[in-house]
Amino acid sequence: MTIEQDGNTVKSLLLASLEAHRSEFRWQKPASTVDLHEAIGALEALNPTPQPLESPLLMGDWRLLYTTSQGILGLDRIPLTDLGEVYQAIRGDRVYNVAETRSLLGIEGVVAVAARYEVASEVRVQVTFERSILGLRSVMGYRSATAFINALEMKAKFLAIDVPIPAREGSGGGWLEVTYLDETLRISRGNQGSIFVLVK
Repeated sequence: MTIEQDGNTVKSLLLASLEAHRSEFRWQKPASTVDLHEAIGALEALNPTPQPLESPLLMGDWRLLYTTSQGILGLDRIPLTDLGEVYQAIRGDRVYNVAETRSLLGIEGVVAVAARYEVASEVRVQVTFERSILGLRSVMGYRSATAFINALEMKAKFLAIDVPIPAREGSGGGWLEVTYLDETLRISRGNQGSIFVLVK
C-alpha cells in the first residue's frame, strides 16, 4: 500500500467516525475520543502538504467537523441555544470565523470574528483578532456564511453588536498550526491544545 492509499484509508475512516458521532452528539464531546484522536494523529503523520502555508489549498471556505476548542463549544452552553454550523474562511492574510446559532424559540443568530494572521514558520501562523460580531440573522440580512464573509471582506457594518477588538500586547490572539492539508480536509492545532478538523 502506498502512502497516498494509506492516507486515503485513514482519512475515510476518520470522516466516517466524525459523521457517526456528529448525528449522535452534534457538538458535544463523545464519551471517548481516544480512537478519534489516534486517527487524527495518524492522518497528520501522513500529511501530503509539508509546507501548507505556501499551498493554494489553504485558501477558501472551510466547514468545521470537529473541535475540542472550548471557545467554540462554549457557544453550545448558552442557555436555550444550540450551536449550528461553524465555518472558517481564509482569504489572503485574513481569517473569518462564523458560527450559526439557534435558540429553542427558533431565533437564529450568528457569532463571528475577523482576524489577520502572520506566518511564523512552515506550519504555524500567529493570529490577531480584530473584530467581533454578534447578532440576529434576520436583522443582519444574513443569507449564508459565504455571503456574510464577502460582506466582511468589504468592511460592511451590520445591525448587530459589532465591535473592534483592540490590539494589546500579549492578548487578542494566539497561534495555530496546520498539521494536515489536502484538497478537501484540513487539520489544525491551536496554542491552547485545541484540535480543529475542517472540510471544504
